[in-house]
Amino acid sequence: MTLSLSGLRRAVMGVSDAEATAFSRGDTPTWRHLKTAVRTAVGGYHAVLDGSRLDDLVPRLDRVPLALRGYAYEGAAMGLTGLDCFLPGTSRLQAYMAGPGSPHLYMVHIGAGEALARLRRRPEPFLRRLPDPALRWLVMDGYGFHEGFFKPRRFVERQQVPVHLSAFGRRVFDQGVGRSVWFTSGADPAHIARAIAAFPAHRHADLWLGIGVACGYVGGVDRATVEAVRTAAGRHAPRAAVGTAFVAKGRLRAGNPTPDTDLACEVLCGLPADRAAALVDRAFEDLPDTPSAPAYDTLQRRLEAGLAATVTTRGDTP
Repeated sequence: MTLSLSGLRRAVMGVSDAEATAFSRGDTPTWRHLKTAVRTAVGGYHAVLDGSRLDDLVPRLDRVPLALRGYAYEGAAMGLTGLDCFLPGTSRLQAYMAGPGSPHLYMVHIGAGEALARLRRRPEPFLRRLPDPALRWLVMDGYGFHEGFFKPRRFVERQQVPVHLSAFGRRVFDQGVGRSVWFTSGADPAHIARAIAAFPAHRHADLWLGIGVACGYVGGVDRATVEAVRTAAGRHAPRAAVGTAFVAKGRLRAGNPTPDTDLACEVLCGLPADRAAALVDRAFEDLPDTPSAPAYDTLQRRLEAGLAATVTTRGDTP
């Protein structure tokens, strides 16, 4: 039997549903919500493998319900980056970023990082080619998410870090790993706390920032659970709030706000989502970028300082 081009791409590069949902350990509403998010991202990825022309691709992505659409755009970025790695020429990802992917730019960078991890490409030479000195580090976040999500024994249970990453690259890698823990722990605060506590203490702050991103963007939990996340984060609650505020800005830019983001901002940031997003806007103003102080690090530090008066901390990190 002869495979079509899209069939060949799926056979070589595709992600099976079994692989995508292997993290799930139940059929509760929360587990179903998490699986839907992953399946939507994989769907966007496969849409590119079926046909990467933006005129054909974008209508498929835009058929996804608005609250989930960012995942589809993330997956598409993963696919376009993968094709760029194999097929030289004008960058499909760059055209996507400058065009229909622009509203979802935060998720697009993350998808690019996931592709690099899947293809075992080093991310830092790639991200240096991207124009935004702060947002390009989201590539590293996506790289860390992929490794934590698809290889949890190595990168979560054994807490390994790729040796080729820079010092700051390792920190953003951990933020992606933290986000993966939200999924692999089923968004359960006790399981999340135990997973993070197993890491060396110097990695906790960035892992909790990733939890804040996931809580704000992915959600799927009630107020009591978000409050338990804040309590479990302890002294790292301000770092979790940084992740959640960043998500609020990303969803505002994409025009896909959700009640989950509103709830996470209220509980973790102590602010409505629009005010948390406004803090991100202010943190971006006149943002310097130097080798010793990357723009993304400065951005996060500014956000943490801006949230200091509104974030409630409870105890110490477990």
